Amino acid sequence: MTGFLDCFTLKHYRTNGQCFAIIEEDENADVILSSGCMKYEGSHFQCKDSQFAQARRNIECCQFDFCNRDLKPELPPRDTEPPDPHWLALLISVTVCFCTLFCVTVICYYRYKWQTERQRYHRDLEQDKAFIPAGESLKDLINQSQTSGSGSGLPLLVQRTIAKQIQTVRLIGKGRYGEVWLGRWRGEKVAVKVFFTREEASWFRETEIYQTVLMRHENILGFIAADINGTGASTQLYLITDYHENGSLYDYLKFTTLDTQTLLKLAYSAACGLCHLHTEIYGTQGKPAIAHRDLKSKNILIKKNGTCCIADLGLAVKFNSDTNEVDIPLSTRMGTRRYMAPEVLNETLNKNHFQAYIMADIYSYGLVIWEMARRCVTGGIVEDYQVPYYEMVPSDPSYEDMLEVVCVKGLRPTVSNRWNSDECLRAMLKLMSECWAHNPASRLTILRVKKTLAKMVESQDIKI
Repeated sequence: MTGFLDCFTLKHYRTNGQCFAIIEEDENADVILSSGCMKYEGSHFQCKDSQFAQARRNIECCQFDFCNRDLKPELPPRDTEPPDPHWLALLISVTVCFCTLFCVTVICYYRYKWQTERQRYHRDLEQDKAFIPAGESLKDLINQSQTSGSGSGLPLLVQRTIAKQIQTVRLIGKGRYGEVWLGRWRGEKVAVKVFFTREEASWFRETEIYQTVLMRHENILGFIAADINGTGASTQLYLITDYHENGSLYDYLKFTTLDTQTLLKLAYSAACGLCHLHTEIYGTQGKPAIAHRDLKSKNILIKKNGTCCIADLGLAVKFNSDTNEVDIPLSTRMGTRRYMAPEVLNETLNKNHFQAYIMADIYSYGLVIWEMARRCVTGGIVEDYQVPYYEMVPSDPSYEDMLEVVCVKGLRPTVSNRWNSDECLRAMLKLMSECWAHNPASRLTILRVKKTLAKMVESQDIKI
């Protein structure tokens, strides 16, 4: 429907207004054409209104007589129509196909790479099997190395071969150095200690200590192999040892109570292991004296026969009397604050004197004996397991906490009154008190401790 109105221009010029013609589309899509005149006020904005209008409309203006009769405004074009849904579907399909093809290509590449590595791995295993004959157990290999080798452990090639053949089964522990896994080698259970990359110095030191000539002892954790396994993106540092399913002394004491014989068996075997570490063996293939520096219940393992073996030698210090040099590890790790001797806490330990490290170990051993004695049942009474100084310092004590308790106040772990009424516990109390004396020179040597415990073991007719 179309309408047209003339404009009276005389009035228009008098007012300095404008003539106009406007075309617009209503809500029913009908087109309406109209014309007229407008006053000067606001005419400029009204003539520009079509540029900003939301609806479809157009206005044209002019300034001479009946000029709007010749104006023929046209409706602006409709908004651009949405894209054809077929094109949109095609675009999506192409994109999805490209992404799928890319993913399939990546998967195929890594699968090919994995199969190649697997084939190479199995090929190496076949070569390794030929290198280590079938039927050879770890015990056989170690015995052969002790009788025919240098006494410093298995040959490096054998160690690397064993490390490659290890199959990890499950995680059994975590620590500040890394993780411990239960592993299997030809059906035999082993412990696989995997060090964090940042702990390479600890891995190197512990490997070096374990491979020291004449180091092997029944009360030192049995070393099997060490190797570095590089996978390109990361490096894994392996230390493979004997596996002891009873776990650490710390774990064992939490859930197990002791009788007098078991207490003496644990204390004596731990003393034997520490004595072997501390003792220098002279000879062409001698063994240097070694101080542990981080002795605690978590670093002592319980063997199947109920005896102890000492583990975690990453902080150990060696001493060779021929050169009179103290070989200190480069690792930045420190011992466990709760078990640190007074001279370590107050920084009076002479780092150039090896005997100072030995005496610090004795202090820590005294605390371990205290942990054992608490779990010994006498007269039907036993204390719950606790770590030393549990009631005096927080669960993760600072240097300041331990310094205040051990050095400033001169306190030691508390003991139960029942200990004085039992002959064995009374003797153990005397022993531990002489181990944790404030003055290092007043402490017993580990050889003296071992002999004292040996007499107690003999008096109880205990077989170890």
